[in-house]
Amino acid sequence: MAPQGAESTPSGVAGLLPAAAHALYATYAGVLFLALALTTLLALLVVPGVYRRRAVARTISRMFLWGAGMPVTVEAPERLPEGQCVVVSNHASYIDGVVFTAALPPRFGFVIKREMASVPLAGLLLRRLGSEFVERFNRHRGASDARRLLRKAINGTSLVFFPEGTFTRTPGLLKFHSGAFVTAARAGCPVVPATVRGTRRVLSPTGGLPRPGRIVIRLLPAIVAASDTPEMTSQSLRDRAREIILQELGEPDLSTPPRTDQAA
Repeated sequence: MAPQGAESTPSGVAGLLPAAAHALYATYAGVLFLALALTTLLALLVVPGVYRRRAVARTISRMFLWGAGMPVTVEAPERLPEGQCVVVSNHASYIDGVVFTAALPPRFGFVIKREMASVPLAGLLLRRLGSEFVERFNRHRGASDARRLLRKAINGTSLVFFPEGTFTRTPGLLKFHSGAFVTAARAGCPVVPATVRGTRRVLSPTGGLPRPGRIVIRLLPAIVAASDTPEMTSQSLRDRAREIILQELGEPDLSTPPRTDQAA
């Protein structure tokens, strides 16, 4: 008869195997990301023209996601207009920008919080891609950024926004900022709502190690402004886009804090 506890060793080793495999995968994915990020940066320093640079970034983003076992599927791509538009999506993970870079045509530029401009290497890479940085906390600078975006949009630039401005550790949709919708209303172009699923799992906001998994972007029917007053149009675009995205996601509405009922 085997001594008590002798059978616990094999099961303990078996329990370590998934953790070791996950750590090994995370190391591989991290090395792959850094290698391709540096390759992208070097390419963007020498390739002329924003459109060409975005095409390079799109190709390398696809290479990373494929190599990391994070395949991206775009559902209903026919809903993306051939002309100018503004795409707005929920935000779930740091990897969302890479995913949309891989999924959308090179004619799209990204609108990103200004803090990213000061991140070493990432800020330079984003500037070379023609990304637009916006201030979230300084009202005067934010207004200046908004005017710059309007000039870009009026000149026919298609843009991608994550109108929540950030993401949470748990699933749910935050309140939308108005910048994307003011831009679309004043440029007179449609808003295309989109949802992204799977990025929260492959790169968790809680800081866990990356893991492989399927990512799905779903493009939803475009919304066209129906009012001649830009302010009213932007509000209706914002509210309608958020309603569509929230319904499609099926996640909690985090736009208002939960109510706490007090006992009488």
